[in-house]
Amino acid sequence: MAPAATPPPPPPSAPSPQHTGTALELLVHGVGGATPQEMLGDPRTVRVTGDETAAVYRRTEDAHGEKHPERYRDEPVAEAYCWSGLTSGNGSRALWLLLLPFMVVNLAHWMRPTATGRTRAVRLYGVLVRLVALSLTVLLTAAACEVALDLLAWQCAGTESCAERRSWLGFLSAHQGGWWSQPGRRLALAAVVPAALVGLLWYLSNRTWSAYESQRPLDEEGIDADDPEGAYGAHDPDAPGPDTDGTPRPPVPVRPALGRPGFWYGRRIVARLRAAHTA
Repeated sequence: MAPAATPPPPPPSAPSPQHTGTALELLVHGVGGATPQEMLGDPRTVRVTGDETAAVYRRTEDAHGEKHPERYRDEPVAEAYCWSGLTSGNGSRALWLLLLPFMVVNLAHWMRPTATGRTRAVRLYGVLVRLVALSLTVLLTAAACEVALDLLAWQCAGTESCAERRSWLGFLSAHQGGWWSQPGRRLALAAVVPAALVGLLWYLSNRTWSAYESQRPLDEEGIDADDPEGAYGAHDPDAPGPDTDGTPRPPVPVRPALGRPGFWYGRRIVARLRAAHTA
């Protein structure tokens, strides 16, 4: 009888994931609103970032949870995001709906899954998302040009029957022979509409930038001088490399994205994107 074959050795097990820091649990209330004390179940809370309009709170004992990860090995640090102040104000807040398509593209950027070691794919993804965002700006401006310059100033104002049915276009009518009836002057006046739309987008984005993106974290300890906004992760291909003299930079402890001191501080990158879209 032939001897029994020796079973092959089991494949090596995958290494267990390493603990990368204190986990966070983000609590967000509904449209009814809630206080941070109610959300966290503790009367003692402290604001860790934000302002009077919208802010993130923690329990007082959890304010510096990242410095003591041994206390939170079995449970995350709870944070309460209170945004009820964003829904109160005058009617001009409705104009922010113009920024809704750009917000969706912004979400597409931040929802990119982790791709460690795939530098080219990550950068290509970022380039494509930014091109889509720029195309939305061009599309919105082109639509305003189509309506104001082509349909109204060129076609309707140049046709007697159309201009007669719209009395507010009478001063542009080519058949009345007014000063604005010349085609070039009509188009120049109509160009104010898309220019005003771009100016409105700049104004809204500037208000958002100055009110929300320029709020520096209350606890600035641990903010990287080369990455003050906390935009890079530990494996981000765009993260700053070694120093200029070739000395490798000391390892930075990996923290959850929401726990980075500068995650909500987007002053620099938002200003750059606003300038690109306006241009």
